[in-house]
Amino acid sequence: MKIRLFIFSCVLLMAVATYAQEYNDTIGTDDTLLPEGMQMHELDSLLNDWMTKNYLDNVENCQSTGVNPDFDDETYAKRLSRLPNVIEMPYNETVRKYIDRYCERLRPSVSIMLGTCNFYNPIFEEALESYQVPLELRNLPIIESALHPNAVSRAGAVGLWQFMIGTAKKYGLEVTSLIDERKDPIKASYAAAHLLKDLYDIFGDWSLAIAAYNCGPGNVSKAIRRSGGKKDFWGIYQYLPAETRGYVPAFIAANYVMNYYCDHNICPVGTTLPQATDTLLLKRNVRMEQIAATCDISIEELRALNPQYRTTLIPGDSHDCILRMPSDKINAFIDAGDSIYVKPVEYSAVKEVVIADDGGRTTSKTHNSRKNSRTKSASSRSVTVKKGDTLGAIAKRNHTTVKAIQRANGLKGTNIRTGQKLKMP
Repeated sequence: MKIRLFIFSCVLLMAVATYAQEYNDTIGTDDTLLPEGMQMHELDSLLNDWMTKNYLDNVENCQSTGVNPDFDDETYAKRLSRLPNVIEMPYNETVRKYIDRYCERLRPSVSIMLGTCNFYNPIFEEALESYQVPLELRNLPIIESALHPNAVSRAGAVGLWQFMIGTAKKYGLEVTSLIDERKDPIKASYAAAHLLKDLYDIFGDWSLAIAAYNCGPGNVSKAIRRSGGKKDFWGIYQYLPAETRGYVPAFIAANYVMNYYCDHNICPVGTTLPQATDTLLLKRNVRMEQIAATCDISIEELRALNPQYRTTLIPGDSHDCILRMPSDKINAFIDAGDSIYVKPVEYSAVKEVVIADDGGRTTSKTHNSRKNSRTKSASSRSVTVKKGDTLGAIAKRNHTTVKAIQRANGLKGTNIRTGQKLKMP
């Protein structure tokens, strides 16, 4: 994965307010429910968020208060037909209601999502392309989460792609008390692309696959049976759950507005490119507080770059963990050597508890317990020098420092030879 993708993956991870959603919010004259990603009423915390302040420009100048022009049905239909899409996107009265929703009531939110897309679309598109599914599916997170990476639905779905725990684990995403990879933009995007491909293989129709993404393949299959065997979305429309009836029209409307926003006088907020990032593979516990103090980086930025960790503890002791950091901070982490890691006695003295508040967000509290006399025995190990190796490269691979390796092996200089065995501190 190119470093640029890690840049895209870590922006705006705390950038959106917790939306006050009304589940009985309907559109039109029937009982069709709005998808949760369209039920957004509060943007105050978005404008004050750390990531928004750092990577979105001209928020104050882009008010999206221009008049929304009125177009006839023929214009809407022609515009949708011109989109270079594989997925069929018909125009009708129901689709028009969702287009109006985006272009009128949700204008400020559309402005922000247009800016946010500059960061997320490259991630979405690479994941979708890897499973050979239509790239227009990159707009699915707009109606799922409004591009809010920390979004939590009433049902407990999490992240940009709104995965439930069972589906997330089925598609390779780890969810524990300390890690929730549903919030990892890259991993969740690949899982979503895989799921969408599987749903298309079941139904052979993209609109039905999208509907099944929302309500599950069982409900779509039931609607097909109740309709007498019809196998297109509009043919089974009346037999689908209320929210799913609005889901595909909302998806069509999202594709429309993300392409024709200028025609509706909606201006996207500007975006700036964040600094390059890189990753480290951690095999030991480390706390973000220690990383922040050692590497001169804020806790807020570390949490934004590593959204999969539910607390500030990165649990490398249990399995290998990825840490994303600005590229210019990596050397400071490596140079710190063992001093940056959590010592066994320290970890046993502090237990971290994940608590969910009424809004579904997770916070953490620490509880002191009696210090445990258990210590972690350090088993001696060694590595064999490979052709082209340097002490610096070996130190980086083994998460230590050149000086520590020199002390452990009685080396005065940096000269090493191929095949030489070196003890690791």
